[in-house]
Amino acid sequence: MDKKERLEQKGILVLKDVDEKKEIDFELNYLSSLSLDQRFSLMQKKSQELKTNLKNNGHRRTPQIIKRK
Repeated sequence: MDKKERLEQKGILVLKDVDEKKEIDFELNYLSSLSLDQRFSLMQKKSQELKTNLKNNGHRRTPQIIKRK
């Protein structure tokens, strides 16, 4: 088994050139291989990661009210 096959088994796609169709097929095959619980867990982890990144980069702050004179 070569390196490319080992990485694909771990959920990492390796392409020499950009190929959107292969990327979509790989993603769908990967997600369909997961159980429902695993998919929800993955979704919750990614949501939390996104929330943390937004907070760390200052995008989760509420808009400030500026009083005009």
